[in-house]
Amino acid sequence: MAFAIILHFTCFKPSHCCFPCLNMGTSELEDYFLTIGEPKLHDEISRSLCAPYVKVLTIFPHVESARPRSMSGIQALCALHTALEKTKNILQHCVECSKLYLAITGDSVVLKFEKARNMLADSLRRVEDIVPHVIGCQIAEILDELRKIEFSLDPVEKQIGDEIIVLLQQGINFNPSSSDSSEFQSFHKAASKLGITSSEAILLERRSLKNLMERARGEENKRKEAIIAHLLHLMSKYSKLFRTEFSDDNDSQESVPCSPSIGGSLEDSSLFGRNGCAFDHQMSKLSSLSYKPNFRRSEQMPVPPEELRCPISLQLMYDPVIIASGLTYERVCMERWFADGHNTCPETQQQLPHLSLIPNHSVKRLVASWCEQNGVPIPDGPPVSLDLNHWRLALSQSDSSNSRLLGNVGAYIYKAVKDDYEVNAFGLYEDFLNILEKEDDLMKKCKVVEQIRHLLKDDEEARTYLGANGFVRPFLGFLEAAVSARNGKAQEIGAMALFNLAVNNNRNKELMLELAVLTILQKMIATTDSVGAATALYLSLSYLEEAKPIIGTTEPVPFLIWVLKHYTDVQCKLDALHTLYNISSHHTNIPHLVSSGVIDALEDIIAHPSDHNWRGKCITVLNCLASSKAACDDITVAPGLIRGIATSLDVGEHVEQEQAATCLLKLCNATEKCSQIVLQEGVIPSLVLISVNGTTRGKQKAQKLLMLFREQR
Repeated sequence: MAFAIILHFTCFKPSHCCFPCLNMGTSELEDYFLTIGEPKLHDEISRSLCAPYVKVLTIFPHVESARPRSMSGIQALCALHTALEKTKNILQHCVECSKLYLAITGDSVVLKFEKARNMLADSLRRVEDIVPHVIGCQIAEILDELRKIEFSLDPVEKQIGDEIIVLLQQGINFNPSSSDSSEFQSFHKAASKLGITSSEAILLERRSLKNLMERARGEENKRKEAIIAHLLHLMSKYSKLFRTEFSDDNDSQESVPCSPSIGGSLEDSSLFGRNGCAFDHQMSKLSSLSYKPNFRRSEQMPVPPEELRCPISLQLMYDPVIIASGLTYERVCMERWFADGHNTCPETQQQLPHLSLIPNHSVKRLVASWCEQNGVPIPDGPPVSLDLNHWRLALSQSDSSNSRLLGNVGAYIYKAVKDDYEVNAFGLYEDFLNILEKEDDLMKKCKVVEQIRHLLKDDEEARTYLGANGFVRPFLGFLEAAVSARNGKAQEIGAMALFNLAVNNNRNKELMLELAVLTILQKMIATTDSVGAATALYLSLSYLEEAKPIIGTTEPVPFLIWVLKHYTDVQCKLDALHTLYNISSHHTNIPHLVSSGVIDALEDIIAHPSDHNWRGKCITVLNCLASSKAACDDITVAPGLIRGIATSLDVGEHVEQEQAATCLLKLCNATEKCSQIVLQEGVIPSLVLISVNGTTRGKQKAQKLLMLFREQR
């Protein structure tokens, strides 16, 4: 049975002496409940208190309807309202709080449940005499039920909490790669028992811990902050090891996971050039052309040297400043540090004689130089996340590596260990997601999407992680907002972030399709603000079988043909041609492709190719179209196409010759008129040579074509 609690209960207003549930019947009151899931921990004690709590809510309208006019009656109702609020809060706490924190504070939770029960019982006794006899009898039954409740921790949950407390007390410097794996096994065992063993569970746990951190900050409870910060550190350190592997049938057709170059992109286009292996693999499976790459394969994202990264944010410094201790930090990090009341150096804990911030122009130049050498964009703004490292440093005292803190879990050593760059990146994703979901400023979100776009490049695991943890919807929301704002730069960044997220990941493509990415793209191509980015995203989606019939029978087809005929950017034209090839492999798309003018576009390229590779790629598309009799008729009456295919028999490489022979065989089998046109191009000598020296498949096609000509004479 689902664990249901009321989510909203309007505060009592003495001046009106009324409650929101006053006029609600039992069925209406049930509608007022919202099931929000099972308690994360302490399930038994939560259910034992929830039952009488719901019963009190059910009779509450009748209690209030007694309308006591005396001061004592009003005070009794106020006390009951307060008790209900306290009970609701502790029940919600077990549903929403961090599992790790619930485990280590089990004794405290039991005390809160006992206090809530006692408050509820006391307030019910006070109203028992001011209500009708029938309601009074029900209250008596509830009081009897409350008296019988005994709260005790589940032994397994208590053991888990004790194990985590031991780790906190020991202040172990966790290192999963060490030969002594006892510390890892201890935390792994505890987390596994709590069910924190999947990517989704880890994300929820980290979010819960961050919510607790915000509350602790508001309460200025440094002890609680220290405990939560250490738990966050443990989760960051081990989240990568605990994440469930999301198996995915990778797109065998797709290229290396990097974005195509886009005019006007914020990055150097060389970082995101594609080598076209996707199209090659498709064609090689059909014994087609070998597409030779024109762009270098992008490399792994380089990790900035430590001296160029702020010790607090762990990111490249945008505005480095020197403080009185002689160390360099990001300006906004130090401003926040000082604003929190500190007058020490975050790392050395040295007392500072003054709080002046001196710009470090040398480090700023070094950052710019390193970015240029490694093809990384120079930071154009301060870091978007300062969270975990800020608090690790804030909680340190005289020793820069650790401090001793006392709490209700006992004294423990808190070690300020810097996360390595790779693990920290996954921590940043949660902050990025929070900004994408809550920030209204398009350009602020644009910077975040741009950073994620970089992180996704060449990172298969990051694509899987982000797709499984809710990034697709905010990405699409950002792209839709950029389209509405007619912001071409933001559209490019949003589309290319989606492109990187989709590469080699069918699951992410399916999510995009479900969330109407094609509808957004259709609005996007209505303008010419970001043609290259839209074409690249269509290319990525066109590898998904479910997307082919949708793309191939709607507005994208005329758009892609227009790009092929009129757009000047070579990479964009290649993307359009590759996309047309993918969707032409789906037979039901061919009529729409033909009626939209794809044959004319291919004829223009074949008749006047910039190099023979373009002609070969067009022939591969024609091979797909030739499976339709109507398309064969249109190809036959386009003299430039037949002449171009015949030219490939003469001058093309072996694989191109094979494709040309295959295409001509399909066309000539479809109509005898085509055979006559082909023979007029003088193809017999070339076919004879191919039948002897061509590829195995090329020989077969050439021989069949020669036999067909002989039979048709």
